[in-house]
Amino acid sequence: MSYTVKSGNLGYPRIGGQREWKKAIESFWAGKLNEQQLHDELTQIRLNNLQQQRDKGIEVIPVGEFTYYDHVLDTAVMFGLVPERFIYNGGEVPLETYYAIARGNKEATASEMTKWFNTNYHYIVPELGGRRPQLTVNRPLAAYREAKEKLGIEGRPVLIGLYSFLKLSKGFNEATEWDQWVEQLLPLYVQVLKELAAEGVAWVQVDEPYLVTSIASEDIARVKAIYDAIRREVPGISILLQTYFEAVAHYEAVISLPVDGIGLDFVHGGEANLAALRKFGFPANKTLGAGIVDGRNIWRTDLYRQEELLKEIISLAPEAHIVVQPSCSLLHVPVSAKQEQALTPVLRDALAFAEEKLDEIVALSTALTKGIDSVKSAFELNKAAVDNLAKDPARNRANVSEAVKKIATEPAARDNEFAIRRKKQKEKWHLPFLPTTTIGSFPQTAEVRSARQKWRKGEWNQEQYDTFINEHIQQWISLQEEIGIDVLVHGEFERTDMVEFFGEKLPGFAFTKGGWVQSYGTRCVKPPVIYGDVDFDQPMTVKETEYAQSLTTKPVKGMLTGPITILNWSFVRSDLSREQVAYQIALALRKEVEALEQAGIEMIQVDEPALREGLPLKREDWEQYLNWSVKAFRVTTSTVRDTTQIHTHMCYCEFHDIIDSIRALDADVISIETSRSHGELVHSFEEHTYDLGIGLGVYDIHSPRVPSVEEMTSMVDRALKVLDPELFWINPDCGLKTRGVEETVQSLKNMVLAAQQYRAKEAAVSSK
Repeated sequence: MSYTVKSGNLGYPRIGGQREWKKAIESFWAGKLNEQQLHDELTQIRLNNLQQQRDKGIEVIPVGEFTYYDHVLDTAVMFGLVPERFIYNGGEVPLETYYAIARGNKEATASEMTKWFNTNYHYIVPELGGRRPQLTVNRPLAAYREAKEKLGIEGRPVLIGLYSFLKLSKGFNEATEWDQWVEQLLPLYVQVLKELAAEGVAWVQVDEPYLVTSIASEDIARVKAIYDAIRREVPGISILLQTYFEAVAHYEAVISLPVDGIGLDFVHGGEANLAALRKFGFPANKTLGAGIVDGRNIWRTDLYRQEELLKEIISLAPEAHIVVQPSCSLLHVPVSAKQEQALTPVLRDALAFAEEKLDEIVALSTALTKGIDSVKSAFELNKAAVDNLAKDPARNRANVSEAVKKIATEPAARDNEFAIRRKKQKEKWHLPFLPTTTIGSFPQTAEVRSARQKWRKGEWNQEQYDTFINEHIQQWISLQEEIGIDVLVHGEFERTDMVEFFGEKLPGFAFTKGGWVQSYGTRCVKPPVIYGDVDFDQPMTVKETEYAQSLTTKPVKGMLTGPITILNWSFVRSDLSREQVAYQIALALRKEVEALEQAGIEMIQVDEPALREGLPLKREDWEQYLNWSVKAFRVTTSTVRDTTQIHTHMCYCEFHDIIDSIRALDADVISIETSRSHGELVHSFEEHTYDLGIGLGVYDIHSPRVPSVEEMTSMVDRALKVLDPELFWINPDCGLKTRGVEETVQSLKNMVLAAQQYRAKEAAVSSK
């Protein structure tokens, strides 16, 4: 039996197979390309992406999701929503201003950057408020015209929906100003769609990912009002309302919206979406975008299983038009697995990056339209790859699975509570009032990167590389002492990435050659692949940290990445629960913590910047995730002595949402990125008591500007009104890996000067 379905896509990686996108933009920033040259290079990447999708046989190709930095920022500047601190006089936003919003400049701080739902991508948060929105340029229209004129592709323009855009924004009171902002933005959305309709565009993909979160019932009324108005004003264009990352909330209401199609994720939240489809059906003659190929992970799709799922979906929506598509944009996976020839055949054959996922979409679509015999060989190769990975000995380590079973049923806690540990640590360390430290990494200069490449290529032997690393450790230990920092770090010059470094040393991980994905802006990462059971092999950080400690009488922190961050920043095997994998990582890291302590390193930082990033999108699922995440951290850190001080670090998050869980980590000191949110996080401490050691980042490391002492002291002033000064630390808001040497040194000097000013005040008060 054959069915009428189409193959479609929702978005494609921007970065290019060799990260050409990143290189072009950074060359522009460095003055090596002019603006026209940048446009030319990015245009070529964009057209290549479209051509690739067409060549693979994708019938519904998205256009307009390509960006020069971030797609949410694109939407903001399309509507002229430039923060008031940047010079802007209306009209199309200049590229210089566009990048200044994202990165800051000498005159103004960058806009806040935060997580794109629960993915590893970060977006620039639109700031509403001072400017009245205007349509500066119709970006979807320009993208549609380009694809049609240059490639003959009838693309489907992509637009972030009005409801989600407002939810992703800041700078307005939602309770009192929502209607006002809808009134200002809705006519602009209507204008965009009218111009698209006038151009002859048949379909528009309007992304409303916020519909999968735990939204209130009154918000459904808001969404309905928006789309009722759009339907009235622009009846001549078809809208696919696209959701992803989870099952939609209020399924009945969503499928009843006045749109022509609904895109649903049948991978993440797929069980709930399928259950709703079984219970409530799907509207006749609407299009159903069936997201059945995982757009967020890198494993082959089980084609036989997903073909059966598609048949069930079609049987439950017999009158719908079906588009076979990924669960979300392929932005979140690498471009192509073709270059991964160094991996074992079992693992290599089990991978599917963006290109391979397009093949899977087309194979599934073809199986339904022409019969499975037409793609039998592809299905059989797929089955062999999936089965071989499941049988791999690396996935069946009995010692690891037994240890996880045991730890899952046992509590994990330090021997004594914080108050007792604090007293012992104070007697041991004799730190000054408002001690200063950094988050861990120092600038990874071109010289450092070059040395690492020489070592990896075999041009340098291990002794040469170790000598180079030790020279840099020695240089930066001396610099930290000269600057006056109290608790030092070795600088992490031997580490490429805070997760990759550990994954390279832990059994159960694998690494790709070209598995790059965009994290934020031009920052690309190559996530480790957790394909097998994770185990401890040998110490990973002791050598460099022990050497650094030998150079100074000040304490040097051991630096580890925590189990939840390693989990959340990796591509994770899909045959075990994430909880089980987290415990595997935690047990391995515990042995590293113990090895550091035995080597005399008694301040140990276990970073968990991604703890909140892994929160499920529905609040009702938070508690379970937080419980096992906290436990995994405590499994890692709970076996040390009372005098060993455990630090952790987190990036900016809505702290008040998870403050109980963060306290439950029971870290002696936590540092939190706050400067980019302009100190808003401090408000959480005005409402919630936090009685463990804490450092709120006093300056933004993502911006190339050097902050003044006054900027830092203003951050500290407010924090000390709500936090115990005896428990307060002063530090940057994140690691300094991406910064230049000169700006790093000057910023840290200013940071220490800020601390010294407070110490002088404290000494003056104490002497009275």
